[in-house]
Amino acid sequence: MEEMTKKRNALLAKKVIEGLRSRNMEADFAETKEEALEKALALIPEGSSISMGGSMSVHAIGLSEALKNGNYDFIDRDAYEDKRKAMLLAYDADFFLSSCNAMTEDGVMVNIDGNANRVSAIAQGPKHVLFIVGMNKVCKDVDHAMKRARNVASPINAQRFGLKTPCTQTGSCMNCKSADTICCQFLITRYSRHAGRIHVILVNEDLGY
Repeated sequence: MEEMTKKRNALLAKKVIEGLRSRNMEADFAETKEEALEKALALIPEGSSISMGGSMSVHAIGLSEALKNGNYDFIDRDAYEDKRKAMLLAYDADFFLSSCNAMTEDGVMVNIDGNANRVSAIAQGPKHVLFIVGMNKVCKDVDHAMKRARNVASPINAQRFGLKTPCTQTGSCMNCKSADTICCQFLITRYSRHAGRIHVILVNEDLGY
């Protein structure tokens, strides 16, 4: 990432953090993936039960690997033959790890999901939700955030999963009703009813899609 872009992001992050805090959510800023990992691990006590969706951002900073190898009860969905059981365990976990598909400059998060295990866990269940969010996902407002989620994140994820949706061929949302669509549930998180439940670490790097 260019140096001037990083400087701009660092300034913008102050506005995003102010917006998140006004919405009863906690927030931090990390310049690097390494710093983000350090901040995340400082928030998660040893012995905690932890689950996550398929967040590439969480993987990118090395958090999932650190938790698997540390003194934590990490619920590794890939290790379960019964995926549904692993997903249900997430609702009673101490921490749920995620990123978002897009975030506004004033701290509103937009997420789109296929199975709904991720958006439902963000909305309700786990005691804490920890977001790892690259500054590449910050958008002007909800309209731009929704467009990013539908036309950037969703087509790339559909391609990543090898799904047969129109967006894998066109690169943008076709508002399809394909059997493979991952745009089934939309979650806009504009406020947290429970203080301290949601914590966002903004990272001054391009993370995820």
